[in-house]
Amino acid sequence: MSYDFSAFQQKADKTIQFLRDDIGTLRTGRASSQMLDIVSVEAYGTRMKVNEVANVSVPDPTLLVVSPWDKSLLSVIEKGIASAGINLHPVVDGDIIRIMVPALTEERRRDMVKLLHQKIQSGLVLLRNVRSDTRKEVEKEKGEPGVSEDTIKNDLEQLDHKTKVYEEQVAKMSTDKEKELMTV
Repeated sequence: MSYDFSAFQQKADKTIQFLRDDIGTLRTGRASSQMLDIVSVEAYGTRMKVNEVANVSVPDPTLLVVSPWDKSLLSVIEKGIASAGINLHPVVDGDIIRIMVPALTEERRRDMVKLLHQKIQSGLVLLRNVRSDTRKEVEKEKGEPGVSEDTIKNDLEQLDHKTKVYEEQVAKMSTDKEKELMTV
């Protein structure tokens, strides 16, 4: 009887999605609605993300437009974006907030690439932790009736193969994002 890897795949998929979301917040010099994913504001007595209280659109590569559903939140959203530490300067224009996305300098692009590599390493550590936990579960089956050493060996090889596939996805995400960051 072979080990069921569905729990491993679920955890690994969540790790990949977390990493994808995390590196998606890195600024590339082009406007992206993901840039505001880390911004939260005080609304209706609780902390909410900007995309939960407003529509964020990207009409051109250097502009973000935030349209709050409740116009009374304009100033709160503006202050939240300005104080989020993402080097964006919102401007209230009637019922919307316009945010010009400045082009990145070469030095800033290199800093972003360094940050990207740190995030990728953190993601790989998370993935290896998922692998390690699953490996322990597979090895627990030793000595159980009906489970041979060959079955465990094959399960561990299958786990290593699945982990390598996920690591390749992470490497591709890294090279794609680095290329995106360094493109002027």
